[in-house]
Amino acid sequence: MRTPATPRWTDHQVDQVIGRLLQIGVSIAAIVTLWGGVLFLMHHGRAAADYRVFAGTSAGLRSISAILHGVAAGQSAAIVQLGLLLLILTPTARVALTLGAFLIQRDRLYVVLTTIVLAVLLYGLFGVRG
Repeated sequence: MRTPATPRWTDHQVDQVIGRLLQIGVSIAAIVTLWGGVLFLMHHGRAAADYRVFAGTSAGLRSISAILHGVAAGQSAAIVQLGLLLLILTPTARVALTLGAFLIQRDRLYVVLTTIVLAVLLYGLFGVRG
């Protein structure tokens, strides 16, 4: 007795899903960043800019948990950071989705290669900081 074959995605279906993922991810990131930027300008728009001194991102906006806490508190800078984080995570989600497609297609070579790429991306995003 044969078991039903696992449905496989065609290359066209994979391309369509990945394209939609990228469109949605970039759109959401842009909306969140714009929303945070508008809020930031509403609260700090009249402050004089000091271009002589570069001040990097505060420590409160350098971790995902800190960004999420800042968003929950309504901090505009944290909302902008969340939008940028979503923008960075969009291509990472694309690689993860592609890995899933290769698993469904049972393409072992591309599963291995995509797993390596995803591991490198995740290490770069969440790895140990020195």
